[in-house]
Amino acid sequence: MKALILAAGYAVRLQPLTLHTSKSLLVVGGRKIIDRIIDKITALPEISQIHIITNARFFSAFREWLGQSPHKDMISVINDGTLNNDTRLGAIKDMELAIKKKAIADDLLVVAGDNLFDFELAKFLDFAVAKPDGVSVALYDIEDLENAKNFGVVKADNNNIVVDFEEKPQDPKSTLISTGIYYFPKEKLPFIKEYVKMQNKLDAPGNCISWLSKAGRVYGFVFTEDWYDIGSTESYKRADREYLKKERKGS
Repeated sequence: MKALILAAGYAVRLQPLTLHTSKSLLVVGGRKIIDRIIDKITALPEISQIHIITNARFFSAFREWLGQSPHKDMISVINDGTLNNDTRLGAIKDMELAIKKKAIADDLLVVAGDNLFDFELAKFLDFAVAKPDGVSVALYDIEDLENAKNFGVVKADNNNIVVDFEEKPQDPKSTLISTGIYYFPKEKLPFIKEYVKMQNKLDAPGNCISWLSKAGRVYGFVFTEDWYDIGSTESYKRADREYLKKERKGS
């Protein structure tokens, strides 16, 4: 099984913090976001390789970070060739590019490189691997309809099958949102290429999941542990404060 971390965005809402630094390389609670995500992934014995896709602006910074990582032997960094937000490929096109460049033909865990979560990925994989007939997505109940408008909103049935998925809806049907964590059985990887050929909404992975929920089957795994979307300066500062508290409690 392989893992792919999506870190090619430009995080314009976090500027000036992200003018010269990838969001994934920002420090939260004394540690870089990417290091916290890597810790979660390397705890999975199933994962043999981790690929990180970034852009040309931050590629050298990721290479420098990788040189200091204790897991550098199992990690590669991919440059998607873009230099600014206007020329970005979008997360789904980046997924397709990474799969092609690294010839990925295994089951694939995909994690957005701009969010933090406290649940163990092993729980998600146990859920997802048991459902090889579909793609799985990790979900979180944000418990606020107004806030849900900022995310990909999901509606699932009693069998955990996603029956509706809408990216940033004006009228959310639920408060259950996608957290940017996905599992693609190897048999489902061709759907990504097929989606890129057919659609023009390539930025948010949720758009692909929405399409997949109609073209195939998508399962939703709901977790209740803490989750942080680093989407604004305010949310970044909140996550930093709360992770500092966690670190002090753990010391």
